[in-house]
Amino acid sequence: MSSRTGHLTPGYLEDDAPPPASVRLQLSALQALCRQTVAVRLAMVVIGAPFALANTPSGAPRHAVLVAAVLGVMTSYALLRDWERVGPRLLAHPALMALDLLFVATLLLTASPASPLAYATVCTPLLSGLLYGWRGAGVLTGLQLAVVLAVFRAWENRPGAGASTVLIAGFCVAAGIIGVTLRNLTFRFGAAGEALSEANARLAAAEAVESERARLAREMHDSVAKTLHGLALAAEALAASAEHRDPATLKRQAALVADAARRAATQSRDLLSDLRRRRDLTTARLDLAGEVARRAREFAARDGAEAELSLPGTPLLLPYATAHDVLSIVSEALENTHRHARATRVRIELDAAGAETFDLRIGDDGVGLPSTAVPGHLAETGHFGLLGMTERAASLRGRLRLGRSPLGGAEIHLHVPVPVPAPHRPQEEAAHA
Repeated sequence: MSSRTGHLTPGYLEDDAPPPASVRLQLSALQALCRQTVAVRLAMVVIGAPFALANTPSGAPRHAVLVAAVLGVMTSYALLRDWERVGPRLLAHPALMALDLLFVATLLLTASPASPLAYATVCTPLLSGLLYGWRGAGVLTGLQLAVVLAVFRAWENRPGAGASTVLIAGFCVAAGIIGVTLRNLTFRFGAAGEALSEANARLAAAEAVESERARLAREMHDSVAKTLHGLALAAEALAASAEHRDPATLKRQAALVADAARRAATQSRDLLSDLRRRRDLTTARLDLAGEVARRAREFAARDGAEAELSLPGTPLLLPYATAHDVLSIVSEALENTHRHARATRVRIELDAAGAETFDLRIGDDGVGLPSTAVPGHLAETGHFGLLGMTERAASLRGRLRLGRSPLGGAEIHLHVPVPVPAPHRPQEEAAHA
């Protein structure tokens, strides 16, 4: 194509498609097509030989056709069997295709263009198109057409030689075009596959970054943000107490501010430590039932509310990441009860009777959830704690439901599948030892 049409989208019959950056798969596909081409030639020689021998006079002509057929079968079989070694050499040295042209000339001279064996010659331009693209296919197809024309002159007195020569020439041109088209399609599909893989990799990376940002937002909300809020309230109370100049009150408020500041620093340090050791915690496991009981006791001691527990009698061991998210949901639910529910009783029920799932219910006898606390509108209404719980449940492939507790207040129901433990690999343990 000329430069005047350079602004048009290139078609498959214009320029050779450039190989993609990673051509291993595409070269394997091309080699498979080349092997199939050689297999087709082998089949055509085997099928056409009996017809060629039947239509050839006895004596030297029949012997020549037989020798050419045998050589064609042996050569095609050798190429088919050892293509892994022969193919790269043909790809690197196009001059070796002159041997194939020599075989074509021998086959045509012995069997004549009107013989069924002559149609095996169309595999040469098809093979050159697959290997070399438009330039190589054009040169080799042109040389083969010259061979066909020369053979025609030797057999022009035989009936049907002219029509057969025209058919063979047309088939050779078509085969060269088909070979190049298949080659370009293979490379174009390979380039499109690479682009799709890169796009998928970028999307996966973006999703991973977004997921990690959401996780950090949940961790910050459930720890440092709440502590800093308490610190601000304690500081406001300290400022209000300063006007009364009561040393005992000032001392107590200052102690609250200092304690909140230390707790915020500890939580920030724990959050940073967790970020650094997340890879080391992939095999760690926690007893969920024991940790839930500990948090319930801490809540009862801090809030003064009655905490009722219904836990399984045996430990429920979960991977650290799973248990961490579940316990974060428990802590957030208890914190909401402490800050908003004005409850006197809290009931925590952990049901792990099923081997594949477990259910956690946290209910109270408080004022209940506001009507705007709908999972689909949590961020819009400012309920980031409930939003974080919903996101944690989704990350665990579970469900979080908000409803009314049998005690009369709010209830949070978490349904989570139990993660399947990773297979035991002693060699990995020995490597880490």
